[in-house]
Amino acid sequence: MDFDYLNSKTAASLDEIRVRVAHALARHPLCRNVRFDILSVPRTRRGGNWTVTLQSVEPRAVWEASEIVADIQDAYDLTLAA
Repeated sequence: MDFDYLNSKTAASLDEIRVRVAHALARHPLCRNVRFDILSVPRTRRGGNWTVTLQSVEPRAVWEASEIVADIQDAYDLTLAA
């Protein structure tokens, strides 16, 4: 049985990832005012090729915002622009 689909990530553009992160943070009451930026980076050993820099994070929202971003990073892979 082939279980590769369990480890595969959905391809998304930088704008799509930005929208998904914004919506996910907006749904959490502590993270609604978090400012962030998404950056394309060289592929890591874990397979990621983008990262999020969190800015203006309330101290009590740091953990929640980090968890939200980590979940999205596990699900999406940045597509290369043609």
